[in-house]
Amino acid sequence: MAGQVGVTFILLVLGSCWGLQNNDVDKEPQLVFQPSKHGSLWPLPQKVQISEVSFKLSSSSFRIIDAKESRAGASCSLLQLAYRRYYEYLFGGVKKQKVNKSVRTDPTELPELQVWITSPDSECDGYPTVSSDESYELSVDQPFAVLKAPKVWGALHGLETFSQLVYEDEYGAKSINSSAISDFPRFAHRGVLLDTSRHFLPIKVLLANLETMAMNKFNVFHWHIVDDPSFPYLSQTFPELSQKGAYHPYTHVYTPADVKMVIEFARLRGIRVVSEFDTPGHTQSWGKGQPDLLTPCYAGSKPSGTFGPVNPILNSTYDFMGQFFKEISTVFPDAYVHLGGDEVDFTCWKSNPDIQRFMEQQGFGQDYSKLESFYIQKLLDIVTTTNKGYIIWQEVFDNGVKLKPDTLIHVWKGNQEKYQNEMANITSAGYKTLLSSPWYLNRISYGQDWQGHYKADPQDFKGTEEQKKLVIGGEACLWGEYVDATNLTPRLWPRASAVAERLWSAKEVTDIGDAYSRLSIHRCRLVVRGIPAEPLSPSFCPHEYKGI
Repeated sequence: MAGQVGVTFILLVLGSCWGLQNNDVDKEPQLVFQPSKHGSLWPLPQKVQISEVSFKLSSSSFRIIDAKESRAGASCSLLQLAYRRYYEYLFGGVKKQKVNKSVRTDPTELPELQVWITSPDSECDGYPTVSSDESYELSVDQPFAVLKAPKVWGALHGLETFSQLVYEDEYGAKSINSSAISDFPRFAHRGVLLDTSRHFLPIKVLLANLETMAMNKFNVFHWHIVDDPSFPYLSQTFPELSQKGAYHPYTHVYTPADVKMVIEFARLRGIRVVSEFDTPGHTQSWGKGQPDLLTPCYAGSKPSGTFGPVNPILNSTYDFMGQFFKEISTVFPDAYVHLGGDEVDFTCWKSNPDIQRFMEQQGFGQDYSKLESFYIQKLLDIVTTTNKGYIIWQEVFDNGVKLKPDTLIHVWKGNQEKYQNEMANITSAGYKTLLSSPWYLNRISYGQDWQGHYKADPQDFKGTEEQKKLVIGGEACLWGEYVDATNLTPRLWPRASAVAERLWSAKEVTDIGDAYSRLSIHRCRLVVRGIPAEPLSPSFCPHEYKGI
């Protein structure tokens, strides 16, 4: 950067992170760090009270345990694993020592966090759903801290919040302030989309980002698992799909064991895995392992040797889709599957004489969106027989396909005005919707673009209160054209964190300055936990990233 710029060192009091201000860096209004009254909490809980009274935490004596009244108990492995995970977050590699009960406890020390599940059916062995109760209450005070939640999903979020209240002094000693928090998410669906077709993402990268999603209270992993470039999903019904469609049939595929591992890892962190198998477009990789699935394109009166979208006029197409989605319905336990339906190029269909004859027989004229609707309708009927709900991209709605009342429509196109109009149209028709348009994180720009992500609100459109209740959340999307294991995580975090707060916190939480202060510390916390999250501004963390 040309020119000499004065810099100001600012101590981020509650998070052990330092920041620098550089007035030449961004076009956005410059944000100056001011310690937040909410410390480093991210996303901000619904109700927070933090007092100045502080307690010490000792690695040798602090425990996270089940409360005697808890309805989950020691048999809940999901919670027991979470206790170990969060102890590790709090104290790093320090080995837990046996407590010497003869030693008098420091009266300023907080000895334990008791976790109390209040519902008889804690859902410990189940999967999170769109209707899961994620609420919790957290009280940090003497003689011990109490985390109370109806279900285990709220307890997981409460453990994360407790860990964010803990801070370190200059000597490395851990403390936590007396606090009272009552919390629940604003939206039920808070997702991150990752694309594993354009570049294959190793399992360890997926797991690391699921871990980071939990640190930000995201609860849906939208796995855009296949697309035109490659088919890495190893189907047991149709193994040729990955054998011929993956970048490599052995090194660049997700085996049934891999998929099961991702789903269980996510479940243990309160995260749903929603798979997407997008058709009839975005299917070039499908055709390599499934003959006659794609439409032959023509140059004049002869086949050109290239192929277009799925061929919608053959019975064999629907036989294949029936078998394939029957498998998908058993592999992925979530109640929803994402069926795509976006960006269908009609050029190849228009060139094919068999398609042209079919169009004439059906009375479709030259309206190829009707042919697309014909295919989609049959696919939706197939998926309905598997007892799955479905999510589709907005084009399916725009093209007038007949949809079930419980269809979830995913909005991704257009600038603010266009997507706001789309949200209004979809909800006025009575459908539930998700928003992603302002949160395409693969689009990068110089400076603090997280601010734009933070300011976008899914309910910011003209409509009634009943319409706005049909917005169940949104997703941050990171498409994979220019992203692989080398750069995915820093490109995603902490920019996705801005979306996380918008989807979790109260609508009124819009103070960009306060958000900057908390997010700066939260980013350093991710770095301490081994996540290479990129910086917000010229700054440094006392504990820099050790992965390099």
